[in-house]
Amino acid sequence: MKTLAITGSIGMGKSTVAAMFAEAGIPVFDADATVRALQSGNGPLVKRIEKAFPGSTADGAVDRDALGAMVLGHPEELARLEGIVHPAVHHERTRFILENGSAPALAFDIPLLFETGGEDKFDHVIVVSAPAELQRERVLSRPGMTAEKLDAILARQMPDAEKRARADFIVDTSGPVEETRQQVERIIACLDLSPAQ
Repeated sequence: MKTLAITGSIGMGKSTVAAMFAEAGIPVFDADATVRALQSGNGPLVKRIEKAFPGSTADGAVDRDALGAMVLGHPEELARLEGIVHPAVHHERTRFILENGSAPALAFDIPLLFETGGEDKFDHVIVVSAPAELQRERVLSRPGMTAEKLDAILARQMPDAEKRARADFIVDTSGPVEETRQQVERIIACLDLSPAQ
């Protein structure tokens, strides 16, 4: 079984590309979606996060804006939060691998792959990329996003050019969706992962 890492900076189109791999029959583990599930609607981490960061939850779920304000720009606080979240995500990831053991490949949507030194754990790394202006336009159109928040997020992420240089494959999402899909299909064909195989 091949393991694929899908990564890229915020606003590059990772979720879209990951969905295309899933539609092609390759199970995808979404690290961000897993974190959201763990932190929402009385999820298993809500009480632990509230205890560590009082005032960071509301109505049985983590208030992402409140928690973000507590940790963004504060490396020690961020490390404390990661110490709670990362082991739980690792547990869910292990469960995903066991549940999909018969698939020809598994894909993992991991935004901070290079930043956490995780690329060596995968057979192939796919970097999702787009021009900086388009990235900024996409992210700033999100509800509650500000230029300051975006700059704080980008400060934690490796520059796109460096990610591209370290990729096995690059998916450029600056064109029409159909062009993005064709790039994904070419990667699947190149790695001999088509469902017909």
